[in-house]
Amino acid sequence: MNDSDGTVYLDHAATTPMVPEAIAAMAEQMAITGNASSLHASGRAARRTVEEARELIAERFGARPSEVVFCSGGTEANNLAIKGLYWSRLAQDSARHRIVFSSIEHHALLDPVTWLAKHEGAEVEMTPVDKQGRILVDALRAAVEREPSSVSAVTTMWANNEMGTIQPIADVVEIARAHGIPVHSDAVQAAGYVPLDFAASGLDAMTVTAHKLGGPVGVGALIIRREIDATPLLHGGGQERDLRSGTVSVPLIAAFAKAVDVTIARQAETVERIETLRRRLVEGVVRVVPDAIVNGDPEPGPDHRLPNIAHVTFPGCEGDAMLMLLDAQGIECSTGSACAAGVPQPSHVLLAMGYDDTAARGSLRFSLGHTSTEADVDRLLEALPAVRQRALRASLVRSGS
Repeated sequence: MNDSDGTVYLDHAATTPMVPEAIAAMAEQMAITGNASSLHASGRAARRTVEEARELIAERFGARPSEVVFCSGGTEANNLAIKGLYWSRLAQDSARHRIVFSSIEHHALLDPVTWLAKHEGAEVEMTPVDKQGRILVDALRAAVEREPSSVSAVTTMWANNEMGTIQPIADVVEIARAHGIPVHSDAVQAAGYVPLDFAASGLDAMTVTAHKLGGPVGVGALIIRREIDATPLLHGGGQERDLRSGTVSVPLIAAFAKAVDVTIARQAETVERIETLRRRLVEGVVRVVPDAIVNGDPEPGPDHRLPNIAHVTFPGCEGDAMLMLLDAQGIECSTGSACAAGVPQPSHVLLAMGYDDTAARGSLRFSLGHTSTEADVDRLLEALPAVRQRALRASLVRSGS
């Protein structure tokens, strides 16, 4: 809950509040002047802060410090990964014009892949998913093995941001590695909730970002193996292995590292507590709205789904209407749908899972985090029946029924 105004915040998968330790680290560095690329004492002090943060983040995610490339967040890291791998591989071999990716990727990955198809001539192939939102491994294998020499990269998110469904990353890596194809994973939602070990995963690149972990918005990292060539998006001073030029933000990076340190140290305890809250939420929703449908993998655990996301379809309702009605009562959540020119668009994730347009537009995502409480869940459950009835009536009026 947001104690300052009584708001119930159930949108932690969008961004979660900063932990106090990260706020303190950021404030401390904001009072200090120093460009980490400068050679004088202030610059060296700033560089030391950045490198200590890099070492900590690398250690917590099972990587080498030299593999951590700081970016402005998950979107930039995903763009650098997929465009950088595509351009680099294509320059080495003009036959490598294909990208294989999952049909449930976040728009931060989906859109750059689509851009490469439209502007750079890439051939893109989406891996289908099952009813729980998990990729079909046999379909991925078939896509890769049909013509492996033409694939520049494979990318599959670690955990879906709408469903929370965890993907079979080990299987993806095994399929691609057999043909020498680099693999990237967007681990933005998974970080902090499931154990991430970059070296053990076999991945070539992995995206993480601070603001899903209790850090600030505006900083993240692409963890990418030293042996992997990637073409940079930005050119300039050659910072960050010459993969991401630009003066690094020492305060943001220091806060990022502190958030990673604190969140991962508390991960086991947090996951257990939040899983209990999620169970209370899901069981309560089904009790007060009996025809509600809980989507995704019902089984908890690092091979099944994240502990903090509950995605629910409310038949006959528009998710956007329910969201605004809840918001009016101080309860904040999200839909998976997008809005174009004022017209709600169905979630591409639910469509990929086999839902029709109506069901895909009639869903809400409730996501919990480190500040969530039983009182938050109970407030939602108290408000939900009346909100659902109002949204249902509004939908009937719009349809003329």
